[in-house]
Amino acid sequence: MSLASRFKLVFFSPRTDTKRILEHLFRACAKELGNIGEYEHCAFVTPGTGQFKPKDTANPVIGARGQLEFVDEDRVEIVVNGSGGGHEEVRKAIKELKNVHPYEEVAYDVYKLEDF
Repeated sequence: MSLASRFKLVFFSPRTDTKRILEHLFRACAKELGNIGEYEHCAFVTPGTGQFKPKDTANPVIGARGQLEFVDEDRVEIVVNGSGGGHEEVRKAIKELKNVHPYEEVAYDVYKLEDF
């Protein structure tokens, strides 16, 4: 049984920022992110529309407090490779994502992957 763990990090970004975010993540987390076999910088990007309504205490980058906003966004999926439990690599990737992402609150999901 292998000690390596794999996760999938999924996040949403304004379409105009996706390339910049991915470049930063692949530079900052080169060993952990986007490596599948003999390929690197692997990601799957799907366009869509995000919606949100900033509360009165929010500091929105896009939109205005109290108003429903619709934004052209990308759903980005990236494999996170880790050793042991892999949680440190996932934490590092999320920290870098939050550092580079323009939104005040970054929407993301983490899924544990299994080998079959």
